[in-house]
Amino acid sequence: MRYLALVAAMALPTVPAFAQDAPADANVVAKPAALVADGIPAVPAELAAETRPYMEFRTAGFVGWHPTDKSMVISTRFGNTPQLHRVAMPMGARQQVTFEAEPIGGGGWAPKKADVFVTGKDIGGNEFYQLYTLKDGQLTMLTDGKSRNGFGAWSDDGELIAYSSTKRNGTDTDLYVMNPRDPSTARMVAEVKGGGWNVQAFSPDKKSALVGEYVSVTNVDMHLLDLATGAMTPIGDKAKDIAYGGAEFAPDGSLWVTSDEGSDFQRLGTLDVKTGTFTPKGPAEKWDVDTFDIAPDGSFVAYVINEAGMSKLRLMDLKSGKVRNVDTLPVGLIGGLEIAPWGEIGLTFTSARSAADAYSVDPKSLKVTRWTQSETGGLDVTKNSEPELVTIKSFDGLEVSGFLYRPDPVKFPGKRPMIMSVHGGPEAQSRPGFMGRNNYLLNEEGVALFYPNVRGSTGYGKTFVGLDNGPFKREDSVKDMGAFLDALAKDKGLDASRFGLTGGSYGGYMCYAAAVQFGDKLRATNCIVAISNFVTFLENTQSYRRDLRRVEYGDERDPVQREKLIAISPLTRVNEIRKPMMVVTGANDPRVPASEADQIIQAIRAKGGTAWHLLGTNEGHGFAKKENIDYQFWTSLMFWKQNLLN
Repeated sequence: MRYLALVAAMALPTVPAFAQDAPADANVVAKPAALVADGIPAVPAELAAETRPYMEFRTAGFVGWHPTDKSMVISTRFGNTPQLHRVAMPMGARQQVTFEAEPIGGGGWAPKKADVFVTGKDIGGNEFYQLYTLKDGQLTMLTDGKSRNGFGAWSDDGELIAYSSTKRNGTDTDLYVMNPRDPSTARMVAEVKGGGWNVQAFSPDKKSALVGEYVSVTNVDMHLLDLATGAMTPIGDKAKDIAYGGAEFAPDGSLWVTSDEGSDFQRLGTLDVKTGTFTPKGPAEKWDVDTFDIAPDGSFVAYVINEAGMSKLRLMDLKSGKVRNVDTLPVGLIGGLEIAPWGEIGLTFTSARSAADAYSVDPKSLKVTRWTQSETGGLDVTKNSEPELVTIKSFDGLEVSGFLYRPDPVKFPGKRPMIMSVHGGPEAQSRPGFMGRNNYLLNEEGVALFYPNVRGSTGYGKTFVGLDNGPFKREDSVKDMGAFLDALAKDKGLDASRFGLTGGSYGGYMCYAAAVQFGDKLRATNCIVAISNFVTFLENTQSYRRDLRRVEYGDERDPVQREKLIAISPLTRVNEIRKPMMVVTGANDPRVPASEADQIIQAIRAKGGTAWHLLGTNEGHGFAKKENIDYQFWTSLMFWKQNLLN
């Protein structure tokens, strides 16, 4: 797709050389200056030395193609944060092109012209992204430096960009267009209400644009916007709960999208802008189409299927409708799909035994070419544990599943301790990719790792994803965790007396909830950027996202829902938390404010409980800077050693 991804999750940092607190002695690690370690012991230098190889892997995420010189732009880290690099040829040198203190994870050249590159970044993880042009390693700001801006699309001729911005009132994501060569040309083309609006694509004649309005994970409305008059015309029936994903005009003017209309899964097809009729294309699939791109000459579509968590790449000939499977890629995860003007398909690939790297696929021969081979800290990643799929019946008979990584049974015989790690979202999915630092737990400490997909996860259809919506269904997903813990306790290779649990964001709420409800099944919990009270969370999350979260969790302004939200909040039952807990927070988090951590830590300590707290003063919704990520891993490892492994 030709939109700009402002945050790349697949690039991880390498060697730190930054301001740190001076260590008390040579036997401990210097704490990064921006971290506050409250109630956490100093990290022994010996521990850091032992784990160092697992800290030093590097990844490369495909960002896009240069439209004329056929080079790739990738995101990778040489220092503390991911930055953009140019790779001129397969396995060529990585030439760094951005040099910022903050992460730069995405960007894109102006189509056809390639005279302007537009990218974006925030400050300290606050997610108030600004758009910039990049030239000779320097960024020039296009937006106001204050509002939150989201890139939408380039026009096909490379003249205009479209983006959303909260500039007007800090809450609503109004729509703008601009010639990025001259920021003074920026003009609002639609004043909207809500935080879920963005331009998906320009029409080929630039007279209109396709606009998506995200209401919920199962409800995304499409509109056609007249760029001259600002008139917004709905496409199809807005009363229906239909989720559209992606959106791209083919050279013949047809509009391609993914949609779950008439299906439990996202299918690839065309959408008639006049009638709203969705016509599926290609063979019927029992899995979601994750992403797609159309060849600039209109000859074929490349699309990715999420098949039980694994990615499958398919190519569809637009004349004949014939579909070919790209079996030359190994089993793993695919992201960042984009077809170059000359037809080559660029993508990012990763698996349990392969850190993320950039690849290309020849659409004629289906030959796969590797463009980068990232360093792995001197470790042989081909020996990493491959996951096994675990499927169980939950409390109500619903089938739920997850991925279990086991340590080498020869090196670690007998029953092993286990950490369950719950994903955030909740509209997300745990999928079997590269484990990074967590490979140390598997390979050196003999800890099994389990990644569940409880109800509410994506990838299993829109019925499944809606099973946890609202305050009255929320704890059904918590019960799924309990069902997994009970089932895994019967596994002959696992030690049920040494189970721990972790999670971030919504998974952090699940972590708090597990500490309350499954304290008898768990030794300890490590909860990251987590919701402790749904009412205070909804009242204090950034205004541009508040209504969107109310759709998922419930509306705290309604007395009945408010009462239930308080009842299911872990803070309400904090007296039931009796096992040690670690809490990780970003001070600049716009999603889950740091106050959510403060109030539960205070409550746990007030009753004499144990709560370690690691605060990143230069971080947001999860740590993004390598020196901080390393220290977080070391302190978390100390926490697990003390409370789970002893």
